[in-house]
Amino acid sequence: METPNVPIIPIYTSRGDVEAFLAYPYIYNRQGEWIGWVTREREVYSILGYYVGILSNEPRILRKVTEESKPCHTPPPPPKTKILPPPTVPLAPLMRELYHDTIDVLLEEPERLHTADAGELRPDMD
Repeated sequence: METPNVPIIPIYTSRGDVEAFLAYPYIYNRQGEWIGWVTREREVYSILGYYVGILSNEPRILRKVTEESKPCHTPPPPPKTKILPPPTVPLAPLMRELYHDTIDVLLEEPERLHTADAGELRPDMD
């Protein structure tokens, strides 16, 4: 397993559960599998390069209900192998309420961030 030389930051849901980890710029699921990345502008993309949302300060991955998945205009970083998630994480910080036009992606649409061997937006194998 690969261990990045950058801090591993938990990404929370609005319920306060840890559902992902950020080892900048890579995002990993709870099992340590690569599921996306974040840009300097805090935009989150899936491993296939589709826009997922933004990384908030709490941190959570949020998106507007009306936003469509759009391809990233910059190439994705090279694929990463698994990481070893930390055994313990801090409690979730106090989070602001979301407006009716904003959703918590990890809570309501977790399928937007999937591993390399899963996902409905993955090209068919022919």
